[in-house]
Amino acid sequence: MDRATPTAAGPSILGVTETLPYLDPARPVAERVADLLGRMTVEEKVGQMMQLDARAGLEGHVLTTHVGSILHASPQRLAEAHDLTARTRLGIPLLVGEDCIHGHSFFEGATIFPTQLGMAASWDPELVERVARATAVEVAATGVHWTFSPVLCIARDLRWGRVNETFGEDPHLLGELASAMVRGYQGAGLDDPTAVLATAKHFAGYSETQGGRDASEADISRRKLRSWFLPPFERVAREGCRTFMLGYQTMDGVPITVNDWLLNDVLRGEWGYTGTLITDWDNVGRMVWEQQVQPDHTHAAAAAVRAGNDMVMTTPQFRDGALDAISRGLLAESDLHPAVSRILTLKFELGLFEDPRRPDARRQAEVIASAEHTDLNLEVARRSLVLLSNSGVLPLVTGDATRVAVVGPLADDAQTQLGDWAGSSGQADWIMQGHPRSMITTVLDGLRSTVPQGWTVTHSRGADILTLAEDPAGAFFPDGQPRPQVAVACAPDAALIDEAVAAAADADVVVAVVGDRIELVGEGRSTATLELVGGQVALLDALAATGTPLVVVLLASKPLVLPDSALDAAAVVWVANPGMQGGRALAELLLGHIEPSGRLPISFARHVGQQPTYYNQVRGQHGDRYADLTQRPAFAFGEGLSYSTVEYSDLTLGTAAVGPADTVQARITLFNKGTRPVLETVQVYVRDLVTSASWADKELKAFTQVRVAAGDSVTVEVEVPVADCSIVDAAGRRVVEPGRFELLVGASSRNEALLAAVFEVVA
Repeated sequence: MDRATPTAAGPSILGVTETLPYLDPARPVAERVADLLGRMTVEEKVGQMMQLDARAGLEGHVLTTHVGSILHASPQRLAEAHDLTARTRLGIPLLVGEDCIHGHSFFEGATIFPTQLGMAASWDPELVERVARATAVEVAATGVHWTFSPVLCIARDLRWGRVNETFGEDPHLLGELASAMVRGYQGAGLDDPTAVLATAKHFAGYSETQGGRDASEADISRRKLRSWFLPPFERVAREGCRTFMLGYQTMDGVPITVNDWLLNDVLRGEWGYTGTLITDWDNVGRMVWEQQVQPDHTHAAAAAVRAGNDMVMTTPQFRDGALDAISRGLLAESDLHPAVSRILTLKFELGLFEDPRRPDARRQAEVIASAEHTDLNLEVARRSLVLLSNSGVLPLVTGDATRVAVVGPLADDAQTQLGDWAGSSGQADWIMQGHPRSMITTVLDGLRSTVPQGWTVTHSRGADILTLAEDPAGAFFPDGQPRPQVAVACAPDAALIDEAVAAAADADVVVAVVGDRIELVGEGRSTATLELVGGQVALLDALAATGTPLVVVLLASKPLVLPDSALDAAAVVWVANPGMQGGRALAELLLGHIEPSGRLPISFARHVGQQPTYYNQVRGQHGDRYADLTQRPAFAFGEGLSYSTVEYSDLTLGTAAVGPADTVQARITLFNKGTRPVLETVQVYVRDLVTSASWADKELKAFTQVRVAAGDSVTVEVEVPVADCSIVDAAGRRVVEPGRFELLVGASSRNEALLAAVFEVVA
């Protein structure tokens, strides 16, 4: 077998230059892959299966380990990586990956959009697709080929630290938005130079944690997986999402990394998925040092390969482990070929052998934070805001409210406004100070620049949130990764509160910006409490006592439990982490320049002890409340106010009897009773009245958005395929059972907000 070092034109024999097949772009990809695979040493094959952290140094990764991919590469390291790759024997290009979660997270000055949960409040797949497309354009210009997004986890325990990365609690909404994001990232096809690889993560059930603690055992049955957690992944698999990332956790005692049923029976078998699987951070190593289900890295590497993993993220010991496994007969060299072939296929389809897509400074100047992307960012920020309550104080354009006191620890906190996976969130060592302050409009900035001439805006911090202390278990995990520090709540500061109270007493309205900080958000940062941390509750209580109308702005990565002083406030707005343009968008909403249109993708609890509070819980639970508290959430999935009220009426079905292959068709009338236009999100749920196995009381099956002018009525037509009115029966089969159903249409998931019409599915 010829393993001589090739050149671009191939080796020269007797003056005749031959182009090696794998370097010939005219040949089919499969032929190029087979040719290159045949020229590779076993060490090069193992290397191709490895993705290593660029921060650990690149020369050994590229020249000795023959690594197939890198992540966390600063612009300087990325340039070095390309230079090193050019010196390798076969010239196999690197796949460059990065966590570009809601924008190009760690490229200074890139457009940072609202977090995924914030985007979900728009309930607008087309808008989310545009965000992903803009992100891909910026990412591709910097030489990154692969984003580890979107997150398809279902957020059911609000204590979990990664709620902000999800699209919320509902599988249908999640599937619609995630599919849109995949389309946006991958563009017209991988040969599009602005396309980046999308990653569906974390496959699967990763968010169903114990006690809300990140990456703990997922105590979840296969039926439950099939019922709610797998359908969004199946949706994006059929959408063409090219890579899947595997969760950290174990399920039924088996790490997802080696879960043969999930990876092979379901994903590659039932769904026919042919894409590439990547582990999460050190999944293979965790089987040794954390889960302790493998005796050493040799056995862990062998198990991971046999289970069908393709790319192993940040387990440096995988190289020696895999080579040792082959030498000991635990693996055959040919066992590596399916994985290596899939990785090489991605590289050929991306065109990296012809153009490794180095960083392009000219292109970066054109597209990064372009005017078009900045405008889109503002549009998404506007659509992400959810008005939760309003006594009539909003919008502020009416009345005599010309003196505005802006208080709270997050009113002018630019980097916190961006949320996790954004510069100062700590994952990248080259952008620790965050994105340029000049690009970020805080709430204080937004109000100061937006209020009418003659108004006054004052500012007072009012409270501190937290300090940090070292984890008693030590500063580092056994694999050398830094262990998150412990958040220590700050005590209320009487001087700060007095200053804020004085400002509120001298104002016509007070806007209090409270919430959480990055130290309470993300991987390994789940929270035991959902209450406002530090002096924030004391601040709100004191502000409420002044009698000045109080507008609470909850700038929080996830739903938090609000005190009575907030629940009884004149208005409450949830802004998630609204990105660079969040402050401007919020100011426009408060002043009535835009209409509130966001709707909750996730429910708010009244107390942390209510967990879980998601709307589509299985019915028939005798213990559906506590002795001291019902399970009714503070704010429910789908809720959100406008500045006008929309009345729903006259729900009628096209026909009351349908077959399994039919579509349920209905129409409903919406009347805008107010004086301002509305963008209404019409939500369609289905309730199967009698099921052969326990099932959710109702499930979202469709939604549409319609504009209704002030004083106008519109008729909206909605459709639900009967095939979507399914359950997973006791045998684990997804079926549509004949019988009576209710079609429920309205403005939120609350029963009192829904009109019902009965239809029957006949066999």
